[in-house]
Order: sequence, then structure tokens, then C-alpha cells
Amino acid sequence: MKSSEIIKKNNSGIIAFQGANGANSNLACLKFYSEMQAKAYDSFYDVFMAVENNEAEYGMIPLENSYAGRVSEIHDLLQKHEVSIIAEHFFPITHNLAGVRGAKLEDIKEVLSHPQALMQSQENLRKLGVKITEFSNTAKAAERIATLGDKSKGAICSKLASELFGLEIIKENIQDSGNDNVTIFIVISKKQHEVDPQQDKIITALLFTIRNIPGALYKALGGFATNGVSLVKLESYIPSGASKQAKFFISIEGHPSQRNVALGLEELGFFSKNVKLLGVYYADKARFL
Repeated sequence: MKSSEIIKKNNSGIIAFQGANGANSNLACLKFYSEMQAKAYDSFYDVFMAVENNEAEYGMIPLENSYAGRVSEIHDLLQKHEVSIIAEHFFPITHNLAGVRGAKLEDIKEVLSHPQALMQSQENLRKLGVKITEFSNTAKAAERIATLGDKSKGAICSKLASELFGLEIIKENIQDSGNDNVTIFIVISKKQHEVDPQQDKIITALLFTIRNIPGALYKALGGFATNGVSLVKLESYIPSGASKQAKFFISIEGHPSQRNVALGLEELGFFSKNVKLLGVYYADKARFL
């Protein structure tokens, strides 16, 4: 059973997302958890707090994009908040250039959108020769363009956002990578869901800081290699605020209850100052296509 099916079966409450109605996170909620009430929050921090304080049962969080990379603040929030990752979803992202009714492509001189959307569309925007302006959210950018009513300004947003705010799509699929633009979303909860490694492939995600000894990272990861555990992702990051040492985000294939995974985690723990288990969840089938 998929994690989304577990949620639909057990709960029809609130799933929080960052942004506004029509944003890609909202679309992900509608696609994967249509039986739940999707509720918008202003920031990722607010989404984490809503889940942690039981205002929302779950939160839909973009972790990384196939073209633009990771969403920078998410790892830090995962470190600081007591939530668990209970699912992942691969969601194709389609960006559209929208403007006020009657606007044409040659009218557009400035484009507003979220930094990730702008980054994912930067080559096509350069060809258009427009000024780019960062905005807090793709749907909020669409709302701003509708409010301004200026034919020289456009927004990169979803089709739903353009419809919600009465805009017209001037150019579809403006993202540089065509149909290969995919964002990996994670779903967070205060409670970890039970998953069965006999039923489907499992991802275990962790954050850790290595000990200050020579070859610590090599040794910390060595247990996974010697025990045949596949690393899905390894990424370093510097936490916000003063920090003298990088932390590492890692996801592996397998469940901690499996002997080879347990042995790998034991060695990781030995060569690390601290390890935080972020979640154990079913892998999206698209991960292994």
C-alpha cells in the first residue's frame, strides 16, 4: 500500500502547504491527497509549525527539483522540528508564462515568480530578454500580476493559478527542461507510519554530523558499502546561523529492521557525533524507473 493510500484511508483532515492556492505544492496536495483539505501557509516554517502543533495532520514539502536542485531551507527545518517523513512523491512541474487578458509575448518586459521557477526557466527567459523579479510564490506572483493589470508584466505559474486570478497563458511549458522537470515532494507528520519492507521498496532518511577524526565520512559510510546497502542520496549542507561543521543528509534503500541496514546504521552512528532519523517510508515508484 502506498503512503498516500494509507493517509487517505486513515484521515481526511488538513494537509498544509507553503504558498497559495494554485501553487505547485497545492497541485501536489490535490493530486496525491485529494480527500484531505489542503491549507496554505505563508512559509515552510509555518507548515512545519502547523504539523508540530497539530494544526495540520500533514505537510506537503518540496525537497528538491531535478533541474534546480534542493530547496535550501528544508534540511535545516527537518533538523530543528520533531516531525517524520512519511511519504515521497515525484511530481512533474509545468511552468507557464501568464499575463493579463490581451497581453502578447512581445508585450512582456518583466516576469515575476518564485526563485525556483525562475531558475528552472532561466534559459527561455534570457531568450525573451525580460527582467526577472523574485516573488514569494508562483501563485502569489500570478495574483500580483492580476492586481497590477499591466500588460508588460507576466508571471510564471501553474494553469490553475492563472485561472484562479483571471490571467491568460501566453506561453506554455516555459521551463528549460521540457517534460523532465520533476520536483520531489515529501510529506511530514508528527507520527511515523509503519511500513513493510516485504511489500515494497523502502527509503530511510537521516541527518548526521561526523566526528572530527581523519576519514570520518569515509568510515561512516563504509558500513553501507560492506553490507550491500544502496545510497540513494548524500548531500552536505551548512545549517543556518554560526556553524563550524557541515551536516549531511542521507537517504538509503532499505528498512532499519533489515539486518544489513541495521549494521550500516550502527557503523554510521559509531563515526558520527549525532544522527537523526528523519523518516522511513515507501519509495515513489518513479525513483527506480
